[in-house]
Amino acid sequence: MSPALRLLAREAALAWGRGGGALVTVGFYAGTAALLPLAVGPEPARLAAVAPGVAWIALALASLLGLDRLFERDFEDGSLDLLVLSPLPLEIACAIKCLGQWIAAGAPLALAAPVAAVALGADPRLAPLILACALVGGLAFAFTGGIGAALSLGARRGGLLTAVIVLPLLTPPVIFGGGALDAFAGGLPWSAGFALLSAYAAAAVALGPLAMAAACRNALS
Repeated sequence: MSPALRLLAREAALAWGRGGGALVTVGFYAGTAALLPLAVGPEPARLAAVAPGVAWIALALASLLGLDRLFERDFEDGSLDLLVLSPLPLEIACAIKCLGQWIAAGAPLALAAPVAAVALGADPRLAPLILACALVGGLAFAFTGGIGAALSLGARRGGLLTAVIVLPLLTPPVIFGGGALDAFAGGLPWSAGFALLSAYAAAAVALGPLAMAAACRNALS
């Protein structure tokens, strides 16, 4: 097995076991969806109108869970120094760590998103687009979240700092994904919103590891 695949398997296992992994994130997501009828009322028409947007926002918030430990554990036990010195470029290692986070937490959340939206009253025809947006958006959430996690390395209350850094970066994918879902539900052209979401995710995957690697080197210096 190549070093990259070994690192991916390690990161996926750590992300799954870090604070409960996908069980905590999906549980948080399910809890948020269950609370929505208590907040806006049980009327089906009202729930159906807000279900896709609320499901999308809850997905973004649930993706924040566990990000503060993405690099912190390796920073504390010295594994990050080994990653810097390994033949594998640190930028590639950072990308693999975020990919492992997405596999362990982002993908299960994406599978839960259409189920939660339909359960809240959304049109079942929205389910495939919700799943696609959640999968693509989950990549954007994981890689932008990795930037915040790397920038907060060694800081006190790193989890709070990570959230402060990451939340503004999550705004564009929330807007693009929510716009695509709203347009599809209204019978309007939705491909532009999905294309912008995909472009943002691609930019996060391409540029995020560069920022993460620079932040990790700065924390170790």
